[in-house]
Amino acid sequence: MSFGDKLFPLLGKPNAALDEKYLFAPAFSGKFPNATMVYFQFVFAAITLILIAGAVLGRMNFYAWMLFVPLWLTFSYTFGAFSIWSLNGYFAKLGLIDYSGGFVIHLSSGVAGFTAAFWVGPRLNKDRERFPPNNILLMLAGAGLLWMGWTGFNGGDPYVVSMDASLAVLNTHICTAASLLTWLLLDITFFRKPSVIGAVQGMITGLVCITPAAGVVQGWAAIIMGICSGSIPWFTMMVVHKKSKLLQKVDDTMAVLHTHAVAGSLGGILAGLFAEPKLNSLFYGAYKDYVGFFYGLQMGEVRRGFRQLGVQVYGILFVVVFNVIMTSLVCLVVRLIVPLRMSDEDLEIGDEAAHGEEAYAIWGQGEKQESSKYVTSQIEMA
Repeated sequence: MSFGDKLFPLLGKPNAALDEKYLFAPAFSGKFPNATMVYFQFVFAAITLILIAGAVLGRMNFYAWMLFVPLWLTFSYTFGAFSIWSLNGYFAKLGLIDYSGGFVIHLSSGVAGFTAAFWVGPRLNKDRERFPPNNILLMLAGAGLLWMGWTGFNGGDPYVVSMDASLAVLNTHICTAASLLTWLLLDITFFRKPSVIGAVQGMITGLVCITPAAGVVQGWAAIIMGICSGSIPWFTMMVVHKKSKLLQKVDDTMAVLHTHAVAGSLGGILAGLFAEPKLNSLFYGAYKDYVGFFYGLQMGEVRRGFRQLGVQVYGILFVVVFNVIMTSLVCLVVRLIVPLRMSDEDLEIGDEAAHGEEAYAIWGQGEKQESSKYVTSQIEMA
């Protein structure tokens, strides 16, 4: 449905993708087998759901989540992936630049996560008022793995070892470093503290921002994008969020709206400004069909530059509106089957109420497990 034959401009035809004949055939770009493509794109789809989970963390009913995942993937993600990434997709034919998922993954997950958080409802007040990190050292370890993994995220999208892939990797690290430093400097300037959590937030927004443009912009543009991604999402999170009643009402646990929707949109717009025609030709195979606004001015192709910027904004609006509608519909359907939110009683208990076990049983707290239905049934069977 995301990369198959066109059903209509926004969606591919559903078909099986697990038989040997299909998996060993060349992928749509012809550079490797479909088996590789299936796995690569599966990981992208899985990442998108993980990001959405960050917005509803700490209160969504596990059974509701298990229903939400396949429904949202089928009726929301596949539309964005096909229309933007498939060679036959509507936005692909318009000339939208989304090198590695700024629109398909990050913007859609940020908007869908915020929308789902609206329908699920907030956490308990005590959890919202005080939500310290469990372990900053483990957070740093995870952040390092994420940053390193993004090398494959962006570097793998040309589907071949090439100059384009090398540039994408380099730009990814340049932009991310600039973003992290910018966020850190803003924290020091306004809060007088170099926050480690803030540094990780800046790292994430940098990774997200460069994603739609990684292999199609120059290194100096990646630095500018990093400065923008370390400051604009910082402003929306630290200033706009605290002044907006709507943003405060919706309990977006991990601030996915700011780190992914805002940063993803920012990257899409900046790609429309800084996309270099020669670099675009390496990736898309068409020179002068993808011209960033500033290069359009330089080349005397002002109309092409304006058009590229317009296509980027058009793509952002489509992803936002479509995900608000489809995520709302999915949540409403799931709500007819099971409650979207855990009960307050279960939220007070925590993991033991949802899974029959605790994530952290420290200094005697593990005795609580013996009262769970799961452990009790095991004892009876023994």
